[in-house]
Amino acid sequence: MVLAAGLGTRMRPLTDDRPKALVEVAGRPLIDHVLHRLGESGVRRAVVNVHWFADRLESHLAARDGGPEILISDERAELLETGGGLKKAAPLLGPDPILVANIDSVWTDHGAPGDSGLNQLARLWNPSIMDAALLLARREGAIGFEGGGDFFLAEDIPGKGGRLTFRGEAAEAPFAYMGVHICRPDYVADGPDGPFSLSGFWRRSAAAGRLYGCVLDGDWMHVGDPQARDAAEAKLAGG
Repeated sequence: MVLAAGLGTRMRPLTDDRPKALVEVAGRPLIDHVLHRLGESGVRRAVVNVHWFADRLESHLAARDGGPEILISDERAELLETGGGLKKAAPLLGPDPILVANIDSVWTDHGAPGDSGLNQLARLWNPSIMDAALLLARREGAIGFEGGGDFFLAEDIPGKGGRLTFRGEAAEAPFAYMGVHICRPDYVADGPDGPFSLSGFWRRSAAAGRLYGCVLDGDWMHVGDPQARDAAEAKLAGG
């Protein structure tokens, strides 16, 4: 699932006439960056939620060439946030584990072909011990990320990743969530009707020792505002 329904408030004025998903970075809309990454990793079908300038986003998606196949989860009536959007889309997503991606992350992989960040995450995923597995980025060198970090990571699974602990009261933590995770298909089934965030579910899973993560071998750009967009373009251009 690609979470593309947000208002993009911090990206204004670039989102005054378009959804954040259609803001371009290096000549390509943000959502196309994400869909390209998903397609490279073997994803054949993606559910995209829409709200802000929904008609424009749907038209863009309908005109795309190549995969993945796109299904629309319509949130025109009410913006449902990350958890509510995932719950509403459940009938379209089906019974298998779900790869969830934000549209404001752009990244490059340093690993060999077939060893992308998304493939790292897929190899880590183990539903017998995990509710969700998050792809992380190191704070150092990240573009567009502000703050003290999100998580500490234990090396429970050598060479793959481990359990996550929230930063809590610590001044800083070494890793940030970079906008992609895998979760059980029923992960938010007991969430409330209407809008709600995934954060509370992650905290519940972390407390139970069932929130895991791995670290992207690559460069992460969080494209949350116009300045970060410009910095990401410079990075992708080799600047």
